Amino acid sequence: MRCLLGIDNGGTFSKAAIFDEDGNQISVASLPTETITPKPGYTEKNLEELWEVNARAIRRSIEKSGINPRDIAGVSFSGAGKGLYMVGYDGRPSYNGIMSTDTRAWAQVEKWYKDGTNKKVYEKTFQEILAVQPVSLLAWFQENKPEVLQRTKYIFAVKDYIRYRLTGEVYSEYTDCSGGNLVNMITGQHDRELMELYGLEDCYEKLPPLRHSAEICGYITKEASEKTLLPQGIPVAAGMFDVNACGIASGLCDEEQMCMIAGTWSINEFIGKAPVTNGTVALNSMFCIPGYFLIEESSPTSAGNMEWFIHSLMKDELEEAEKEGRSVYDLTNEWVASIEPQDDHMIFLPFLNGSNENPLAKGTFVGMTAYHNKKHMLRAVYEGIVFSHVTHVRKLLRNREIPRSIRLSGGAANSEVWVQIFADALQIPIDVVGDKELGAQGAAMAAGIAAGIYKDYPDAAARTVTITGTVYPRPEYKKIYEEKYAAYRAVIDGLNGAWIHFKN
Repeated sequence: MRCLLGIDNGGTFSKAAIFDEDGNQISVASLPTETITPKPGYTEKNLEELWEVNARAIRRSIEKSGINPRDIAGVSFSGAGKGLYMVGYDGRPSYNGIMSTDTRAWAQVEKWYKDGTNKKVYEKTFQEILAVQPVSLLAWFQENKPEVLQRTKYIFAVKDYIRYRLTGEVYSEYTDCSGGNLVNMITGQHDRELMELYGLEDCYEKLPPLRHSAEICGYITKEASEKTLLPQGIPVAAGMFDVNACGIASGLCDEEQMCMIAGTWSINEFIGKAPVTNGTVALNSMFCIPGYFLIEESSPTSAGNMEWFIHSLMKDELEEAEKEGRSVYDLTNEWVASIEPQDDHMIFLPFLNGSNENPLAKGTFVGMTAYHNKKHMLRAVYEGIVFSHVTHVRKLLRNREIPRSIRLSGGAANSEVWVQIFADALQIPIDVVGDKELGAQGAAMAAGIAAGIYKDYPDAAARTVTITGTVYPRPEYKKIYEEKYAAYRAVIDGLNGAWIHFKN
């Protein structure tokens, strides 16, 4: 039996999952990673600890699987995009990893928009510049901690760093770098002139060689083998940005399909043979299928907001659910289902970890009265997250036909009531992708191509992707959600001038 290992590093967990060649998940190990928040807006990871957590997750997944480790034919990766992970000349991290929810570089982005740098950059990358992208963070370090850049030899995405620790080989990869404003989308390569536009010409030599997601980028070293149980010499493929991984694991192989991922980030995407360059979408990047571009609208405004709500405002309910051996999510779904949408007019802006509207925006409840309780607040959280997705999807639909359905994955896809809100607010059927670790699955698909198990991504998708059901929109709720979405937009517009007072 040939198996594949996919390693997925998200915002809060590192996961290692083993799949057979038909996409059946044999085992998964998911371990939490600590987020360091030294200041408001700063989110970091200790990279040595991150590596240790990854090694333990890999070892645990192999132990749980019961397979012979030599049955693993290939390894690859999925990881949260953007952020910044730097390694020094001594081969060790030169600073903590900076996560994709970090907003410290907002002033650098504001400066580039004021002086017109953003327009010059767009001509090469077809992207807006975001505070969480590596270029913005590098500019922040250059201005605030130049000594860090001086001791940095390599600039990585998170998955590149873990691959480096497993193989000792130094590479970057197209989907992550092109999604981070680091690639000239016309030439498909790193670009010295592009780095000069950011004022980062000294960082150009720190960008490792680019590889495609399914290209072999080294083999498991003896040292890594001893820590993880992976046999020495297993081929390791480059891997991909997690939005690519979840997309490809949802069957995003042609221009008809459209996907949403509702996890820490709100990810909304489709692929095309050409980028969208009319300025109506935030991000164009290179997709894991060579020759395709990923057209993406995204922000850190999705289900991560609900995790905050549970752990901050539902501690008693969480403890009680654990004592009873039930999931707290069963309770949250019951609460939300108990309130009809027309009976709760509270608005929640899901900006606890950043915003797609204003770099200084914060999470906000509006419309609360003495009548409301935690159930009403939670319903507003579910809806606010959906409305952020709706904003992104409507931008994407300016550039393509409405799809027959949209494929949804991520935490929200496990909630029937939440999926129904997505369908009703969008008035588009929602396909629910099979419940497994899609980031790791997409990584495993790349590993399978590198190992010769699959011919290409469409072949891998045909063999591994499962749709468990479709939820259809209810026409009678169309007007209700249109009015609620209009209120959501009005609150955002009304607060845009106030956020400057909350910049710290």
